[in-house]
Amino acid sequence: MPSAMEGSEGGEEGEILRYEETEDDNVSPTDLSELLKEGTKESHDRAENTQFVKDFLKGRIKKELFKLATVALHFTYSALEEEMDRNKDNPVFAPLYFPLELHRREALVKDLKYFYGEDWKEKIQCSEATQHYVDRIHHVGQHEPELLVAHAYTRYMGDLSGGQVLKKVAQRALKLPTTEEGIQFYVFDNISNAQQFKQLYRARMNALDLDKNTKERIVEEANRAFRFNMQVFEELDKLGRSLTEEAQDGGFPVHDGKGDLRKCPYYADKLAGKAGPGCPYQAAVALAKQPLVQLILAACVAVAAGAAAWYLM
Repeated sequence: MPSAMEGSEGGEEGEILRYEETEDDNVSPTDLSELLKEGTKESHDRAENTQFVKDFLKGRIKKELFKLATVALHFTYSALEEEMDRNKDNPVFAPLYFPLELHRREALVKDLKYFYGEDWKEKIQCSEATQHYVDRIHHVGQHEPELLVAHAYTRYMGDLSGGQVLKKVAQRALKLPTTEEGIQFYVFDNISNAQQFKQLYRARMNALDLDKNTKERIVEEANRAFRFNMQVFEELDKLGRSLTEEAQDGGFPVHDGKGDLRKCPYYADKLAGKAGPGCPYQAAVALAKQPLVQLILAACVAVAAGAAAWYLM
């Protein structure tokens, strides 16, 4: 789920999640971009210190969890861009409407097709934490469109900043193709210079005709958006802990002879009436019971013991 914020791969971990790269002498402390920058610092710190984000930045992200994060992003951006389309002519948001440059929905569909196949829609569902986020975005877009600025700022500025660091981390950690399948979400084909575009975006935000109270509400909503993101991170972290290492890597856990045999994927196939390979553990146990195999194993043990004794002399 994270899009992270500004930074560089070689910097300190706590400095990766930042939006701003340089100071702009042309902004005022009362400008919306500055209010958002200062007003969300604490939320930045909390978000970057969630376990999910810290593990991601260190390359400890498994494919199954990354897939689930992509699903969460799909539902989030579908809601966000639906409301942005709804308000594209509303003066409180229209100057920030950049569908060709920013919209992520189509890119996320490509990623989901890569991970889940053409029938991806039947294989995904919106999680509880993501649904709360989605519901809030729809409420804002339909009833308080000026607050849509906060959600767009929080997501897209992050995608163009540290999100580019996460792109490299994910590509390397998950061994994804160099042709960028699976990480299209982080690819902005219609933005040639991310830093210049972010400066343009902030300038557009600062030019919005908003009173002090509205600006304060937008900052408050941006912090709310961060909280929603953190709740999704925490949900993903819990899911990650419940997955075995093999399952996270997209493989199947091998049954160890303990617990319910029906949980072994090899037995699951048989219970479903499918023909398939037997459980490796059970097959090995059955083979070891054969007299000839036991004789061979005993001989091997004797040879190994003799070699060890010779080595230790």
